[in-house]
Amino acid sequence: MYNLYNNILTKRQIDELLDLKVKWQIFTYVIIPLILLIKTALIASVLYIGTFFYSKIKVTFKQLFDAVVKAEFVFLGVGVLKIVWFYFFQTNYTLEDLQYFYPLSALNIVGYQGLESWFIYPLQVLNLFELAYWLLLAYFIGKLAFTEKDKGKPMDLGFKIVATSYGSALLLWVVVVMFFTLNYS
Repeated sequence: MYNLYNNILTKRQIDELLDLKVKWQIFTYVIIPLILLIKTALIASVLYIGTFFYSKIKVTFKQLFDAVVKAEFVFLGVGVLKIVWFYFFQTNYTLEDLQYFYPLSALNIVGYQGLESWFIYPLQVLNLFELAYWLLLAYFIGKLAFTEKDKGKPMDLGFKIVATSYGSALLLWVVVVMFFTLNYS
């Protein structure tokens, strides 16, 4: 921190900045689980709406919340692969490399250099982990929402629910993020 801000701030200002960081660090320990809880609840709510329209069996919010929590474990692979990549393969990297690297995403194929800033997030979202997440959600919802008597396979019907409800919400979210990125960059 001292090397980074040495030319901009005084030593006292850097010390105050570090003290402020320590004070607010406890806040991050509380806010991150809260954000994850809100995210999971919103996804379960969107899927609940989808099951309301497509399922012939009553599916509870609790069942969907449980399915979403189980499927969220897919995204732990992102962090693990990111750590492995920068520890073993790309040991010389910049802060931008860390920020824009998303394993197995379309952004890694295209590259972020020379790319408009509002294209970065959609290309990060387009990745194999998201596909695995959709497939896991479809599997869990197919098991919850459909019986053996229903025509078609439960996975196909679960994917229909995930694509129409979660897919629509994800598309809306990506468009909103792109809009704000475009306006503030």
